[in-house]
Amino acid sequence: MRTIRREDVELLAPAGDWDCLRAAVANGADAVFFGVEKFNARARAHNFTMAELPDIMSFLHLYGVQGFLTFNILVFEEELNDAKQLIDACVDAGVDAVIVQDLGLVKMIREISPDFPIHGSTQMTITSPEAVEFTKPFDIERVVLGRENNLKQIKQIGDQAKLPMEVFVHGALCVSYSGQCLTSEMWGGRSANRGECAQACRLPYDLMVDGEHKPMGDVTYLLSPKDLAAIEIVPELIEAGVRSFKIEGRLKTPEYVANVVSKYRRAIDRYFDGQDARPSKEEVRELQQSFSRGFTVGFLQGTNNKQLVDGTFPKSRGVFVGRIKQILRDAVICELEAPLKRGDGLVFDAGDPTKKEEGGRIYDLRRKGEKLEGEAEGGLIEIVMGRNDVELGRLHVGDRIWKTNDPALDKRLRQTFETDKPYRTFPVSVKVTGVLGETLKSWWTDIRGGHTVFVQSELPLVQAEKRPMDEQLFTEQFGRLGGTIYELAELDVQLDGALIVPMRELNSMRRMAVELMEDERQKPRAYIKREVGVYDDVPAAVTEHHAAVTAANAPVLSPADRSAVELTALCRNLDQVKAVLTTTDVGLIYADFEFIKQFPAAVEAVHAAGRKIALVTPRIHMPGETGYFNNILKLKPDAVLIRNTGAAYYFLKHRFENPDAPQPQLIGDFSLNIANHKAADLFLAAGLSKVTPSYDLNIQQMVDLLRRSETSKLEVVIHQHMPMFHTEHCVYCTFLSEGTDFTNCGRPCEEKRVSLQDRVGMSHPVRVDEGCRNTVYNAIDQSGAEYLNHFMDLGIRSFRVEFLEETPEKVTEILDLYRQAIDGQISGTQVWRSLKATNQLGVTKGTLVK
Repeated sequence: MRTIRREDVELLAPAGDWDCLRAAVANGADAVFFGVEKFNARARAHNFTMAELPDIMSFLHLYGVQGFLTFNILVFEEELNDAKQLIDACVDAGVDAVIVQDLGLVKMIREISPDFPIHGSTQMTITSPEAVEFTKPFDIERVVLGRENNLKQIKQIGDQAKLPMEVFVHGALCVSYSGQCLTSEMWGGRSANRGECAQACRLPYDLMVDGEHKPMGDVTYLLSPKDLAAIEIVPELIEAGVRSFKIEGRLKTPEYVANVVSKYRRAIDRYFDGQDARPSKEEVRELQQSFSRGFTVGFLQGTNNKQLVDGTFPKSRGVFVGRIKQILRDAVICELEAPLKRGDGLVFDAGDPTKKEEGGRIYDLRRKGEKLEGEAEGGLIEIVMGRNDVELGRLHVGDRIWKTNDPALDKRLRQTFETDKPYRTFPVSVKVTGVLGETLKSWWTDIRGGHTVFVQSELPLVQAEKRPMDEQLFTEQFGRLGGTIYELAELDVQLDGALIVPMRELNSMRRMAVELMEDERQKPRAYIKREVGVYDDVPAAVTEHHAAVTAANAPVLSPADRSAVELTALCRNLDQVKAVLTTTDVGLIYADFEFIKQFPAAVEAVHAAGRKIALVTPRIHMPGETGYFNNILKLKPDAVLIRNTGAAYYFLKHRFENPDAPQPQLIGDFSLNIANHKAADLFLAAGLSKVTPSYDLNIQQMVDLLRRSETSKLEVVIHQHMPMFHTEHCVYCTFLSEGTDFTNCGRPCEEKRVSLQDRVGMSHPVRVDEGCRNTVYNAIDQSGAEYLNHFMDLGIRSFRVEFLEETPEKVTEILDLYRQAIDGQISGTQVWRSLKATNQLGVTKGTLVK
C-alpha cells in the first residue's frame, strides 16, 4: 500500500469575494473554489467577474494555491454561447480546473480543449464507482462525491475507480441529494440547479400520518439538517482515501473562511506530524461560533436518522451557553457551559420558533449581583442584555441560550488576512559565481515553485582592496527578503579570488530575482485550445427542420401524424398498471414501484396483455447496489428507465459484454439533468435510445432545446406530481420509529402514509424507494397539455403521463383526456382545467413566444 504523503491531501476552501480569497490563502488552503457572476451554484454570493480571472489566478499561484472555478449549474440552450465565452476565459487565464455539473458543458469543454482539467461537481450526483466510470471517457480528473456517501463507500469508490476523491467535510448540509432537488424552483421560481436555492428545506412543516396531524411539540423543521463538521474524523477520512477536504461556504464571511480553514489545516498537519489530530474543545467552540445549526458528521459514519435533524430551529445558533435558570427584573441567570464576555451576541430559544427571535448583545455580566470584568468561564452568571434588545417577558426558565457572535474572535481572525505582510513564504536556493572583470552571476531557484531564474550584475567584478565579498556578506544581502514571499534557504558561493561589486548591485540583483521568480509563479497554465462553434455539432437536417417549424407557415399535424404520437404511462402500483391495460392507447408502461418484489407481477400482466413494460431504476445508486439492476435484467423488461449515471454505466456495460443476448431499450429520465442539446447528444451517443429533458426547463427553454435536438429521440413528461426533495434522510424512520436506519426502524413505511403539510395547508406526499430514500412529491399535479401541439410541431412523438396516488378510474380518465388532446379532439386547456391540475411544464411555467 502506497504511503499517504502530506502533499497528497488537499484542503479546499470557498471564496465568495476577495477578502474570503485572502482569508483562505492566509490560513493554509491548498486550493480555493470560487464562482463568477451568473454561472455558479451560489448566485447570491458576491462572486467575481470574468475580467478578474487573470488577477485571481495570479494571486493564487503567487502563493502556490490552486484555483478552481465553479460552473456547477445546468446550462440552458440559449446560454451555451455565454458559457463558451467563460470557458475560453478560464483556459486563457490558466484556471487549474472547472467544477462542472452539466454533462453537456463537459462535452463542450472537451470540444474546446482536450486537456483543460474538469472536476465533476457533487451536483452530478456521483455516489458509486459505476457513476465515476461513466465520466471517464470525458477525462474528468476528479469527482466530488455525494454528501450521503459514508467512509466505507468512499474507500470502495476510490479503490475501484482509481480517481482522487473530493469530499465535503464542513458546512451546510443539503437535505436533498445535490442535483436532485426541484423544490426551490417549484415553489419559489429559484432553482437549486441554477445556484438560487430558496432553502425550502429550512421551512416549518407539519407531519401528517394517514391524513391526520401528528403533534411534534417544538419540532417543526422536519427537513432542516444540522451542519456538517467532520474535523473529529480527519484521520479516518484520510485513510479512507479522501484526497481533497472540501469546505462549504461561498456565502459565508471571510472570518468564517479563516476560522474553518485554519482549524482543518491544523488537524491535517497534526495527523501527518504523528500527533493527535482531534480538535480541542476550544477549537470546536470556535468552529461553532462562526456558523452552526448544531454539528453532525452527516452520513460519513453511516446513516443515523436520529442525529441528522434537530427540528427545533433552522438558522445558525453558534455556541450553546446553557439554559435559563431564573429570570430577574433586568437579567437572566444561567449556569454557563461556555465562556461569555461583554459585547458577545446571544439568542434565546423562546416561544414560537417561527416568530421573531429574542436576542442581542451582552451589556453586563454579574455574579451574585457583582459586576464582572473580562470573560466569565463558568458558574451561575447573571446576563444583562443591551437596552431594548430582549423582551424578558417572552423568555422562560429552561430556554436554551446560544452565543451567536464573538467580536474578539472575529477581530483575531481578521488579523490573519488584513495585513501587509506576505501570507506565506517559500524557500529559495541561490548559487553565485564570479570571475575578475566579468559580471557577478546568480541563479535563484524557487524550490517549491520548481523554477530557476538567472540574474547578473550590471557592473563587472573588481579586485577587493579591503573587504572582499564572502558567504556571510551574500547571506546578509541576498537574505534581505522580508516583505516578499521568499526566504533564503540555501546559498552556494563560488568566487575566483577576492572580488567585489557595489552593494547597490547586490540589492538590485535581489530585487530583480524576486520579481522574476514571482513572474514565473504567476504565469498562467497553458492548455490546448481549439476554435469551435457552439452549434457545430447540430446536424443540418435538425437545423433545417426546426427552421421550417418556426417559420410563419409552421406545419399543422395531419390525423396520421397525430395517431403516430406515442402516449406512455408511469405507474406506481399494480392497480394503476392494470388500469392502463384497459386502455388501447398506451403501448409502453413504466413500473416505478416502491419495492422491487412487486415488479414480477407487473411484468407478467403487461406481457400477457401484449404490451411493453419498462422497469425504473432508483434515482440514486450507491456502492454494492448493482444487485437491483441485475434483478431488473432477470425480469426481461422491454426497456429500463435510467435515473442515474451509475445505472447507465451498468446497463451499457452489460450490453457490451453480452452482445448476443436480448437487451432492453435504455431510456434516460429527467434526473440525468439534460438541459441542452449537448447533454442529450452525450447520453444518446453513449448508447441510450431516448432521453427525457430536465424538469428545470420552463416552456421557452424546452422549446429552445427541441429546436436543436433530434426530437424523435426525446420523450417529454406532460403530466405529473413533481418529485421535489429526494433525500437519504428518512422521515418515516426519524419521526415514526425508535430506530436509526432501515436495519432497526421496523419499516413504518409499509404500514403508514406520511405527507408534509406546508404553511399554506398543502400536504405533500412522502414516498420511500427500495433503498429507503424518501421523495417528497408536490401536492398538486401539473399539466403541460397546453403545449402539446407546439411540441408535436417540433417533432416530439412520445409523451409521458406519470401517476402517483391516482385511483384506477382516475388513471383511465387522465389518459383518455391526453389522447383526445393529442388527436386534436379537445384543446390542451380543456385537459388541465378538467383535471384541476396546474397549467405548468417543469418547475416553472416560463414564457413561450409563438
